[in-house]
Amino acid sequence: MAKAKANPGTLRRVLKYIGKYKLLLPVSLTLALITVVLTLYLPILIGEAIDVIGVWPIDFSKITELFLLGGVLILITALAQWLMSTINNKISYSVVRDIRDDAFKKIQSLPLSYLDKRARGDTVNRVINDADQFTEGLLLGFTQLFVGVLTIVGTLIFMLYINWIVAIVVVVLTPISLIVARFIAKHTYSMFHERSVSEAQQTAYIEESITNQKLIKAFSYENEAHTKFSNLNKRLESSTLKAIFFSSLTNPTTRFVYSVVYAAVAFAGAVIAIKTGGGKFLGIAFSVGQLASLLSYANQYTKPFNEISGVITEFQNSLACASRVFELTDAESEPADVPEAKILGTANGSVELCDVYFSYTHDKPLLEDVNINVNPGQRIAIVGPTGCGKTTLINLLMRFYDVNSGTILVEGEDIRGVTRESLRKNYGMVLQDTWLFSGTVRDSIRIGKPDATEEEIIAAARAAHAHGFIKRLPMGYDTLIDEGGENLSLGERQLLSIARVMLALPPILILDEATSSIDTRTEMKIQSALAELMKGRTSFIVAHRLSTVKEADLILVMRDGHIIETGKHTELLARGGFYKELYNSQFAH
Repeated sequence: MAKAKANPGTLRRVLKYIGKYKLLLPVSLTLALITVVLTLYLPILIGEAIDVIGVWPIDFSKITELFLLGGVLILITALAQWLMSTINNKISYSVVRDIRDDAFKKIQSLPLSYLDKRARGDTVNRVINDADQFTEGLLLGFTQLFVGVLTIVGTLIFMLYINWIVAIVVVVLTPISLIVARFIAKHTYSMFHERSVSEAQQTAYIEESITNQKLIKAFSYENEAHTKFSNLNKRLESSTLKAIFFSSLTNPTTRFVYSVVYAAVAFAGAVIAIKTGGGKFLGIAFSVGQLASLLSYANQYTKPFNEISGVITEFQNSLACASRVFELTDAESEPADVPEAKILGTANGSVELCDVYFSYTHDKPLLEDVNINVNPGQRIAIVGPTGCGKTTLINLLMRFYDVNSGTILVEGEDIRGVTRESLRKNYGMVLQDTWLFSGTVRDSIRIGKPDATEEEIIAAARAAHAHGFIKRLPMGYDTLIDEGGENLSLGERQLLSIARVMLALPPILILDEATSSIDTRTEMKIQSALAELMKGRTSFIVAHRLSTVKEADLILVMRDGHIIETGKHTELLARGGFYKELYNSQFAH
């Protein structure tokens, strides 16, 4: 597996998001400066107190004054730290909100080809988990990086002020910790990136398994599913342990270096204090209290390096997660409507396909030389074996995909020359795979007509024969539907999908196995309702059960991406061709 490298552009884009809150940044920096200055001034007070104690008689009033001043500084520091943390939280979670908004907005503009080729769990993981981990790294960076850098600079200034010789000792030893931290950070990015990828694969498999749990049980596939999950789980464990182990080296190695720095300061300071003996050494006066202050500064000076090393390590994980989110937001959007695109009004239902060619991949042709001329109000049935291109034809009509060559006309207009929104408003779809959003039954029905009245919703439900089962639900039309409609049967979900179209009453209908999950008795009622709905409307009926297409005005028989036969039911049977084969195979005794 090729090692992932941190992309400098990722950091620039993160900073661009942070830049939206540039008014808060100066406040945060000012509070960080106040916190650092006051924190670093405390050792001076402590050193002075030690020196006061070392002189007899002890000046208790001076000590009291120093302690009171120290207490006030501690309270101000605590308040500044709380305000800084609050502001940093605001910036961090606002940034991740913006990134999530952009990611979700991007999903709405992505072509179906992008989503069809990727596991849903991977996309979900990018928007949820990767964004969460990115926030943690960003928050850690905000709360520690500012303070850490300022502390290092501040302590160095104070040490130089107290004793420049000891300060030079500290500066000379500092690069060792920086080299160690950089070496570790350089190698952790690829490991955290690998962990994010493994986590996304596991999330996708969990979602897939939960969605298809009935199928797993029906085929006794539990052991195989668990084995596959265990392999993914072990891979995630391995990549996580590797990343954490390597990143955890930062703390002990840098602490060792800092202990060396602390010992060097203590040794050098003690030697100078002994040499001065109350006088001067190399022209510098140095007391025990000042040595105590220097030791405190040495500890404060080295501590931020350790924290910054941890920040850098965590930041590698944060950037790895951010890069995965940006991969999603950078994906090529569905081509925008052409600038001169027209708004298609309410169509009367004329549709024409001229010399249409289409394939999902260049090396695997699907639809070739498809020509159809549909008059307003006609019922067009599309039949054929699995994989012949029936659903693909529907995808092209809806412009979920664009043709490779040829033209699709609605009302004589090339659909690539009209806005997608105005085109799709003229279609009503009932698919074999029903989909319902979380919300009430009422909300699900009126998706296609948000301003529908209660009377219109109930009338549409009655027409779809859904009103009866809706009234039997715990709260009727106010019953909440679980994600994907899991608390409803397949048949009930399909009835709601039909009611949705009944409410919108579009001029062109697409029915893709619209009654596949409904019992025979209800199907008869639905077929009657659909027949009423289809009056005066152009309808495309995709069907596997040929008994449902007998009344179609025109049947298109597809095979291997070609329309090989056209005609009415009786005409096609009389010809004795492929349609008759299909029909007889379904009704053979």
